Amino acid sequence: AVDESELLTVPDGWKEPAFTREDNPKGLLEESSFATLFPKYREAYLKECWPLVQKALGELYVNAALDLIEGSMTVTTTKKTFDPYAIIRARDLIKLLARSVPFEQAVRILQDDVACDIIKIGSLVRKRDTFIKRRARLLGPKGSTLKALELLTNCYIMVQGNTVSALGPFSGLKEVRKVVLDTMKNIHPIYNIKTLMIKRELAKDPELRTQSWERFLPKFKRKNLKKRKEPKKKNTKKEYTPFPPPQPESQIDKELASGEYFLKERQKKRKQMEEIKAKQADALKRRQEERNKAFIPPKEKPVVKTKKASTEKKIDIEAIKEKVKNAKKKKLGALHEEEVKLKMAADEKKKKKK
Repeated sequence: AVDESELLTVPDGWKEPAFTREDNPKGLLEESSFATLFPKYREAYLKECWPLVQKALGELYVNAALDLIEGSMTVTTTKKTFDPYAIIRARDLIKLLARSVPFEQAVRILQDDVACDIIKIGSLVRKRDTFIKRRARLLGPKGSTLKALELLTNCYIMVQGNTVSALGPFSGLKEVRKVVLDTMKNIHPIYNIKTLMIKRELAKDPELRTQSWERFLPKFKRKNLKKRKEPKKKNTKKEYTPFPPPQPESQIDKELASGEYFLKERQKKRKQMEEIKAKQADALKRRQEERNKAFIPPKEKPVVKTKKASTEKKIDIEAIKEKVKNAKKKKLGALHEEEVKLKMAADEKKKKKK
C-alpha cells in the first residue's frame, strides 16, 4: 500500500525523457511555417546574431530565414524534422527576438523544461501617463523589483513597450503573469513578492507540502479607499401610486371650513385688525423685555465672614508688671549688674600688676 500523498508528488530531480528520432522515425508529412515581423531598431542586432539562430535551429532540422526588406523572420520545418513541437519552439524563439530579448536568453526556449509567455499590457490601462507610471513600478528603482521577481520565479523578464516577455519554467510564468496583471490593476508588486517569498520558505518543509498554505499567506487590504462623498440633501423616492395627489385647498375652502366666508365685510375687517393688534402687542412686549435686560442687576457673590482670631493664649499680667519695675530701676545709660561686677574685677587686676 502506497500513500496518496506520495503518488501526487513528483520526485525531486525527475525529468521527462527527451524526444528522439526513435520516437518518430518517419518524420513529418506536412511542412509547417511561422513568420513574425520585427521593428526597425532590431535589424542591426538580428543581422549579427542570425548565424547563431540558424545554427541552434539547425540542430532541430528547422530552417530560419531573415527578410530585411519586409522586416520579418520565418521558420519552416524540413523533411528531416522529427520533433513535431520543434516548430512551436522555433516560433517562440523568433517572437522573443522580435520583442528585444537577447539571443543568449531566447535560445533557452529550445529546452524541454523552459517555456515563454508574452503578456500584452498596452490595453489594460486607459490613460497613457498612468500606464507609464505602473510599468515603471513593475521595474522598480534601478530594476530592483524586476530582479527580485526574477529570483523568486526563476524566470527571465523583459519589459519592452506594450508587452512583457517572460522566459522560464511553467510554474514561474504563472506567477509572473499574475504579478504583471495585478500591477496594471494598481496593486503594488511588493505584496505579491512578499507572498512568493513566504511560499518559497513553505515549500522547503516536506510536512507542509500537502497542507493548505492559506493560514500562512498575508491578506492585504486597501487602506486608502476614497469613499464617495454623500450629498447633504438626499432625495428619497416616494412610493409610486397610480392615483394623482389630492388637490390643495383653495382660500375659499379654508374660509368655508372656518366660517369666515359667511361673515360680512365689516366683521372681516374687524377680525383682521384684531389679529394685527395682537401681533403688534406681542412684538412690543418682546421688545420691552429685551430692553429691560440691561437694567437687571447681576447676581452678587455671598459675603464670606472672616473668623476672629482665637484668644487661646492667656496674657501673664504679673510677668509684665515685674518687667516694668526692673525698667524703672535702671538709669539711662547705666550698665547691667553683671557688667558692673566684671568691670570692677578687671580694675582690681590692673592695680595688682602695677
